[in-house]
Amino acid sequence: MRRPPPLPTPPAGPAEGAPRRRAQSARGRARDVEQDEQAGGRVAPLRPEPEVAAETAEDAAVRPTSTRDVWRAARARRRALRAEIRRFTQRSRRRRIVWLSAIGAVVLLIGGTTAAAYSPLFAVEKITVLGATTLDAAAVEAALAEQVGTPLALVDSSEVKAALLAFPLIETYALEAKPPHDLTVRIVERTPVGVIRSDAGYTVVDAAGVALATTSDQPAGQPVLEIDGGTDSVAFESAGLVVRSVPADVRALLTGVSATTADDVTLTLSSGLTVVWGSSEDSPMKSEVLTKTLLSNPEASTIDVTSPHAVVVG
Repeated sequence: MRRPPPLPTPPAGPAEGAPRRRAQSARGRARDVEQDEQAGGRVAPLRPEPEVAAETAEDAAVRPTSTRDVWRAARARRRALRAEIRRFTQRSRRRRIVWLSAIGAVVLLIGGTTAAAYSPLFAVEKITVLGATTLDAAAVEAALAEQVGTPLALVDSSEVKAALLAFPLIETYALEAKPPHDLTVRIVERTPVGVIRSDAGYTVVDAAGVALATTSDQPAGQPVLEIDGGTDSVAFESAGLVVRSVPADVRALLTGVSATTADDVTLTLSSGLTVVWGSSEDSPMKSEVLTKTLLSNPEASTIDVTSPHAVVVG
């Protein structure tokens, strides 16, 4: 029996033409097999052709991907990227950690030290006064007793100054903190140059004209100053410099100092010797010349060292 020709198939699109043609071809062959069986012929069983397997793989390839698969793939890609970044930046991260740790340790050390310095752990418990010869050191320490209990870093220098103003003999001072509990006060006493006689008695003054004490009797070892213009004059300034420049043995013999100007300072010794000093210029040289002249002329009544290069002995 003759097989009828297959029916024409409609044209397929470019995307699905090949799979559809293969499916139609498979159905056509299956129909031919049925017709042959009805005619009584023997036909070998159909075997899956490679085209069917290819169709299944291609269908699986074009199968749409779900949102979850896309999200999982993106997350895996991000994890891999982070792992690579960590691997390549491991050395810089380690260096950064070391620097941050060092800076943190320094800040902690400074902060702890500052906090401890301003805490009662370093409070003043003992005050020591050094440099006092004429003054009573215990009296000065008692005047500064209000600073006991104050942290060393918070000792108020203005309060210390106000307390030391009660001691005119103190010319300068310096504070030294000695942790954990000691405060040392180093003072420099004023050096008296003589006394000024007045109705109130005898006032001891230093080279700057600062009154140190007033007594009714003349203090021993202090010459009487007879200066025109008082303690604020240039004559007094020059006389004060001269008294501080004379040798120690001559200073012990001084009984009077007079000056009308800055250039005619005259000294009177207990032996009756008069020393015409002149101005305070070249005082160290004049002091040396005076010592040599006294040794060579013990019977002199006057010595003029106004010009140290031409000493006049009378």
